[in-house]
Amino acid sequence: MSNPNKYRRKGLSMDILNTITLKSNRQIKINFNGGDLSSDAGLLLIKEFAAKIGFTKLIKKKFKTNDTSVRFHKDDENLMQMIYQIISAYFEDDCADELTIDPVFNAILEKNSLASQPTLSRFFNRMDEDTLLQFDDIDKSFRDIIYSIKCPEHMLLDLDSTLFGTYGNQEGEGFNFHYQAHGYHPLLCYDGLTGDLLKAELRDGTLHCSNDADKFMEPLFQEYLERGIKTYLRGDSGFSSPKLYKTCEMNGCSYAIRLKQNSSLMALASNKDEDLYKATKEDQISYAVTYGEFLYQAGSWDYPRRVVFKIEKPYGQLTHMYTFIVTNMDMEPYQVIQFYCGRGKMENFIKEGKGGFDFAAVSSHSKVVNANRMRLHMLAYNLFNWFRRLVLPANMRKQQVDTIRLKLIKIAARAVRSARYITFKLCSSCPYKEEFYRTLKNIQPLTVQLE
Repeated sequence: MSNPNKYRRKGLSMDILNTITLKSNRQIKINFNGGDLSSDAGLLLIKEFAAKIGFTKLIKKKFKTNDTSVRFHKDDENLMQMIYQIISAYFEDDCADELTIDPVFNAILEKNSLASQPTLSRFFNRMDEDTLLQFDDIDKSFRDIIYSIKCPEHMLLDLDSTLFGTYGNQEGEGFNFHYQAHGYHPLLCYDGLTGDLLKAELRDGTLHCSNDADKFMEPLFQEYLERGIKTYLRGDSGFSSPKLYKTCEMNGCSYAIRLKQNSSLMALASNKDEDLYKATKEDQISYAVTYGEFLYQAGSWDYPRRVVFKIEKPYGQLTHMYTFIVTNMDMEPYQVIQFYCGRGKMENFIKEGKGGFDFAAVSSHSKVVNANRMRLHMLAYNLFNWFRRLVLPANMRKQQVDTIRLKLIKIAARAVRSARYITFKLCSSCPYKEEFYRTLKNIQPLTVQLE
């Protein structure tokens, strides 16, 4: 194995020769001869949290590709390297070439050098349907661990889909009518209360939202039935499928799913609509709203279901707006509408996943490789989300990943090595020292039930 210190020594003389003087101030000189430095010392917090919840041990136990070759960089090590890279916003495989001798990355991965870009690319290409099943098992096992810290009384399942843009003729890509673009059309289910991503599935771009949504959700319903946790589901009109309604009803899940407006629904709500027109006849400026409900059976339904609705006249408008929700919940119509409208946070979860964790990194020609990439990014997202809500100081728990990276991850540090220890000397002028120490303190008392 090559000695990384050789490259460091070679770089020293080059950096001294490449010292630059600023023209704006001739007294300021710049070179890259600062020593054994890293810009990501906050990853030490992530490592400590991951160790506390048994993250690395579980990955090592449950993740292995079908390739039996003897490799210097093992599958579980490559997976952990990519997770740490994603959390610190080094999304591309070739970022590893720049980080190979980074002291923080080497310390948290307990290696002398990181896997290179070609090694990581080969690692992804070894993934298959079996590794997708392993990710399912890993996700469930981590929910066991996280729920051992604090078990939820009920689960709010927010179901949605999104578009991952594709490039060229990739397997499974297609034109999606709703998004009017080519790509993949994955299904996502979040915990609407915590933002945890409970399940994700990469699907062909041409599929409609509701295609096999019932099969997608049933394993989660069964899991929470076994846990004795009551489930609630919210979905937009793209998921108005009798198969999904029936699956919810058979698994004890309460649901509120929006219906597309049609003439039959409008006719059944016409009395309330007329009442609203009469009530606003003398004041056509102010906002006004009314609620109601009825039993409704579409042609594809086996039996009638409860539909609640809201009719509102926006401020300064004469036209009315209509919202129809099919539900099996017993709440008042206005309460069901309020419950449904809370799913707006889902868009923020998806936005953070795409922008903050590069969910849409589907650069391979192979669909199954892209599906595994998405699941790896999902795992990085969840690890960070658990870290955020379980151990960060209260004033930081609602902050987005980019803000937390800037404050707690991207901290400069110098590695000082002795015969027995590596001491990381963090930036003295860091404005978030108190938050760093408080986070470390919050990790220590966590009571975790490991396998």
